[in-house]
Amino acid sequence: MKKIRYTLLVLLILIGIGFTGFGYIQYKKSNVEDSVIKYLTTEKNLSKKDITSSKPFIANLKGDKNWMVSIKLKNDNKTYFYYKSNNKIILESYTEDGVEHAP
Repeated sequence: MKKIRYTLLVLLILIGIGFTGFGYIQYKKSNVEDSVIKYLTTEKNLSKKDITSSKPFIANLKGDKNWMVSIKLKNDNKTYFYYKSNNKIILESYTEDGVEHAP
């Protein structure tokens, strides 16, 4: 009986750790996306209607660049990639016709 309780306890702990990790990833992606949209609407004076798409993703890069957001704007064929570092929003690169450009 004690082995079953111990096994269930370990299983519940492992499941909890898994959900915590998933929650952290979702939080980081959402936080960066919200920060980028706020930056674009306040600092760059864009309307939220001008932003046709925003997708947060894990970029597989070191440090803060790991959490990025792709932004597409109305009447603009470029896709912009932003990340947040030290509470600043930084344009990492943009793509145009499938070619990546660094600012």
